[in-house]
This record gives sequence, structure tokens and C-alpha cells, in this order.
Amino acid sequence: MRKDKGRTEIEDGSKQNRISKGTSITGEIKSEGDFRIDGSLEGKMESTGKVVIGKNGMLKGTLICKEADLEGTVDGTLAIEGLLNLRSSAVVKGEVTTGRLSVEPGADFNATCVMGTGVKNLTDDVKQEAGKSA
Repeated sequence: MRKDKGRTEIEDGSKQNRISKGTSITGEIKSEGDFRIDGSLEGKMESTGKVVIGKNGMLKGTLICKEADLEGTVDGTLAIEGLLNLRSSAVVKGEVTTGRLSVEPGADFNATCVMGTGVKNLTDDVKQEAGKSA
């Protein structure tokens, strides 16, 4: 049974993808699985999973994902649906939109930040319910 489960994970893209240290990519990456960046990416990274940027990792551009765990450097726009976790070695510059934010002491966070989309969604739901009852 384990072999079948492992194959399913690989087939559906849920296995972690990686940009290794010493690798530099310019362009756009879309992934349905988790992603780890230990090299550098200049462009756009879009994932339906979790993105980890290691201590030596660098992203210059846009990051859109479900969750992110940052140890390296990000310069650009981040749109994180759930938790954005900044480790003590993280350096973040730019614009951040996230559901939740965790910052360890020592992290360098020089960004505008909008947190929590629940309020907006709640307001939209109230408007829709009011329209139904009218």
C-alpha cells in the first residue's frame, strides 16, 4: 500500500519541488505542490501549497501561495492565504498580504502589511444575506 500512496503523491504534484543552492532562475513558476527555494528566483512564484525559502534562498518578484516559511531574502510582493512565518534570518522588503503573520526576533521586516482577509469576507457574506432577505 505504501508504494501506491507514494506514487499518488508524485502523480498529483504534492511532492516538494526545489530550486537548489547555486541555481538561478528568471521567469514564472506555477506549482500545485510544496516548493523550496535555496537558490534564487527572479520573477513570479505561484503555488497552491507551502513555499519555503531557505537561508541562502532569494526571491525578487512576486510570491503567491497558501503558506510560506521564510529564512532567506524576499524583495517584492507577497500574497499568502494562510500563515506567513518569518524566521530570525529572514529579510523581507516590499508589500505583504497575509492571513496570519509570525515574526521571530531578529527578522528584518521592512514591508507594508495587510493582514487577515476574514473581515472582508464576513462583510461580503452579510451583504449577500441582506440581499436574499430583501
